[in-house]
Amino acid sequence: MPESAASAQDRLTALKASLDEQGQRVRAVADRAVEALFSGDIDAAHSVIEADNEIDRADILIERTAVAILQQAAAGPPSELSEADIRMVLTIVKVNNELERIADLMVNAAEQAPAFGSMLAGAGVPGAFRVLANSVVGITQLTVRALREMNSADAGIVLKSDDTTEAFKRQLLRDMESRLAAGDATVDGAFAIHTAAASFARAADHCTNISEQIIYVVTGLIVRHENDRWSDPTAPDAS
Repeated sequence: MPESAASAQDRLTALKASLDEQGQRVRAVADRAVEALFSGDIDAAHSVIEADNEIDRADILIERTAVAILQQAAAGPPSELSEADIRMVLTIVKVNNELERIADLMVNAAEQAPAFGSMLAGAGVPGAFRVLANSVVGITQLTVRALREMNSADAGIVLKSDDTTEAFKRQLLRDMESRLAAGDATVDGAFAIHTAAASFARAADHCTNISEQIIYVVTGLIVRHENDRWSDPTAPDAS
């Protein structure tokens, strides 16, 4: 069926599938970025950049399709898309942007692979960094799964992991300050660690943003980050 002849509902179904595929690409990029760092493999880092280019292209197509669906719904019968359907299209646009940003941050991290190669041959990568990186990979995987299944329980777990990620990052930065002061790390190495750690922590933030959207779509409730913690889901304030 030509795209122009497809119903808005059919196009929305296809759009959901495209978002799931994008999530799987981003999950794979996160895995590859961490592998590139821990191996110091420059070719692996370049493959992350190539994969990100594909994600960028998909990002544009998803956004264009979402706009086209909304235009088609506006011009068609009022019953073609429900209010919930339109909310889903808007959510897909938001989540698509979050996924694209996660991929960009993984590129930022992977670009530190040459400096990590030097560290692997010398004093080694701090253990706190390995914990942080592996934790963020796990968070990304859980987020993508929650998105595929529209699972608010898994999304809630992602939110609860946020404070732990920040704690790992703070511990890591204190560790690197101590190494620099003791002469056990170079400035270039410390900069690479800081850049990669900040990128991973920011990627985790984007995962929590996606999880907020999942919880809202599934339950109609919202969560807020206040006083360094996530609130319980509550009904939106319409006042």
